[in-house]
Amino acid sequence: MREPSNQARSRVGFLVVCLFTISYLFASGIGALLTGNREFVFYVVVTAALGLVVLGIHARVDLGLGVLWGLSIWGLVHMAGGLCPVPASWPTDGPQRVLYSWWLYPQYLKYDQLVHAFGFGVTTWACWRGLQALFGAYSDTTQKSLNPTLGALTLCGAAAMGFGALNELVEFLAVLFIPNTNVGGYMNTGWDLVANFVGVLVSCIALRIRYRQEFSSVF
Repeated sequence: MREPSNQARSRVGFLVVCLFTISYLFASGIGALLTGNREFVFYVVVTAALGLVVLGIHARVDLGLGVLWGLSIWGLVHMAGGLCPVPASWPTDGPQRVLYSWWLYPQYLKYDQLVHAFGFGVTTWACWRGLQALFGAYSDTTQKSLNPTLGALTLCGAAAMGFGALNELVEFLAVLFIPNTNVGGYMNTGWDLVANFVGVLVSCIALRIRYRQEFSSVF
């Protein structure tokens, strides 16, 4: 019996991650509607729209199953963060006792910050895949892969930080149009950006280690 090809396994893996994402978005949407959580009804719609954007990018760039799974898991922990309640004994920040308010280490580290760090670390990796594809398409040299130089990784990190700022814009829109959100204030936004940067930095270091090749220029 013939072994399935890498392409066939990739297609199956792609379908699995799509079904996984659709399943939890559907469940999250139902949960948000039943509990009257208008904020997360909005976020489910935004996440679904972003999922379609990712599919369009993947069709042109091939983000890879690792990045697709990372983005999907990010969406899952985001949905869980706003919809899953926590026990009364767990320390939280703010009036809404959900995972996003949970202090993993009181006054220093929240679930929310881990989600930000993870998500924008994965986003950095997705930007790297896009930059690799762009380099391969337009390179006029015999080199077909992009080295993880300081310049290339800075571009990926800056792009991911830009997407992080876009995320804060989406949260700001939620505050403007939806009452009683769990977004938080200025300090929360600042720490979100710090968490984004930590995730980006860790991802850039991992990319440097994973894809480093022989190259002659620091940039």
